[in-house]
Amino acid sequence: MKIVIGLGSCGIASGGLKVKEEFEKLLAEHPGAAELAETGCMGMCYKEVNVEILEDDGRSTIYGEVSAERAREIFESHVLGGKPVEQYVVRSNYAENENDAFFNGQYRYVLDRCGKINPESIDEAIAAGAYRGAEKALKTMTPEEVIDEILRSGLRGRGGAGFPTGQKWKFARAPQADQKYIICNADEGDPGAFMNRSVLEGDPHAVIEGLLIGGYAIGATEGYIYVRAEYPLAIKRLKIAIKQAEERGFLGDNVMGTGFSFHLHIKEGAGAFVCGEETALIASIEGQRGMPRMRPPFPANRGLFGKPSNINNVETLADVGRIIADGAEKYAALGTEKSKGTKVFALAGKVKRGGLAEVPLGTSLRDVIYGIGGGTASGKPIKAVQMGGPSGGCIPADLLDTPIDYESLAATGAIMGSGGMIVMDEDNCMVDIARYFLTFIQSESCGKCTFCRIGTRRMLEILTRITKGEGREGDIELLEELGQQIKRSSLCGLGQTAPNPVLTTIRYFRNEYEAHIRDKKCPAHQCKALIRYEIQADKCVGCTVCARKCPAGAISGSAKNPHTIDQSKCIKCGICKSSCRFGAITVD
Repeated sequence: MKIVIGLGSCGIASGGLKVKEEFEKLLAEHPGAAELAETGCMGMCYKEVNVEILEDDGRSTIYGEVSAERAREIFESHVLGGKPVEQYVVRSNYAENENDAFFNGQYRYVLDRCGKINPESIDEAIAAGAYRGAEKALKTMTPEEVIDEILRSGLRGRGGAGFPTGQKWKFARAPQADQKYIICNADEGDPGAFMNRSVLEGDPHAVIEGLLIGGYAIGATEGYIYVRAEYPLAIKRLKIAIKQAEERGFLGDNVMGTGFSFHLHIKEGAGAFVCGEETALIASIEGQRGMPRMRPPFPANRGLFGKPSNINNVETLADVGRIIADGAEKYAALGTEKSKGTKVFALAGKVKRGGLAEVPLGTSLRDVIYGIGGGTASGKPIKAVQMGGPSGGCIPADLLDTPIDYESLAATGAIMGSGGMIVMDEDNCMVDIARYFLTFIQSESCGKCTFCRIGTRRMLEILTRITKGEGREGDIELLEELGQQIKRSSLCGLGQTAPNPVLTTIRYFRNEYEAHIRDKKCPAHQCKALIRYEIQADKCVGCTVCARKCPAGAISGSAKNPHTIDQSKCIKCGICKSSCRFGAITVD
């Protein structure tokens, strides 16, 4: 019997290390009762800490929301007594469970080994198929054949733009140079996105294998993984995996005895969002300030240290090994005509089942959000979903049948991005959402382009005025004009997509902007300057709960008599409304 604990960042943050300590203590008291192991994120972040009990006969039982106390109960009942603790079971291979819906709509290609193997064990990775593609490529294929295989697979870059990966490799192979570089962009900076982190933490060898194959294909003998310093666990496991790969001959000189040499390095980024743009990323690796530069020359001709270079993101590279091992046709059979394969999404926001979801491209937003995600946690109707990170766009609920592919999402005004999917319900104010994302974008602008640096600031000022009830006629049109100017005039892709949250919310939720400006009302009751809490005297029973819970002391009244709110003291936190059991408090 084996006890497997999910120790990705989400599991650790939920108390996974304490659960591990408890199982270690119990196993010390009962030697030989079971083997203790750890893995990365299983995908069910909404049920962390996850613990899987694997029995010798193949039965698998996954427990959710495991605490140290529950660990002892599970150990005594299941491990020692052979009886699963049914109330904590979230998934098994011998009985149906309501959480099965989270996995039923998925096709786990990139995430296939995540949550199954110990990410710090190269033996488990190899046993599960790691480095099969690298061995096949280096020993039986020419670099040109490798590139052709990736081209035939239809793999497109998963970092956002969707450029064909094989074509990108072809460009990088063409120049003659004494040195070339291949780089993994693991600078995942989108709020609400955690796909790349989970892959690096759960299956680092998949990314290393992809870099090795890509290096061989373009003729690069040096590789870099640019990973943000805020991902300490990913960095730790990458370092372990690289050392193990070097010891096994998958990295270093004369890889697998083929005569090809490939060395891999880690560069920790300092957390600048703009360094997700490839030329800014290159500058950062070189020790310069991370700022985009003009293209051409493109990195394929003049990249890192002035040498031909290729950059792919984590998910793109994690696809490569399996594509080569299993053949392009199997991958190309997934997805749509123009968008092949699968895509990993980070389901976040007000979704019931938040976590990692991998689906074939072409799957509808509705199937992901309702089928896999279970709809909203609040049970309220979905208002919109934010796709593509802070420079993506908000897609309204009536477009949830849109298929997830590059062209269809672009038609809505959003982008695929790296895979963030933030769900919002009817309580979200779309003007305030636009202001939030633009605040992030404006603060992260590198400042090189006047339109991005100044234009986003002017847009943010207008949005802030609107949410404070100070909006003016013409503000909407001015936001649209500024947005289009910024899109046309910014140097890099980040600046060119920066206005998307504003432009899409205006496109689909213009009525909310008009209500803020003309009626001085926030329909979602979120903008504090535009709302007012009132106690309805005919419903107030004078229970005093609201007065006792008000942090500002704004509510007064005697027991069993109607209370009142002093508007000059009210900070509009909403605690009074949420604590009232009689529906006596309204917000307008």
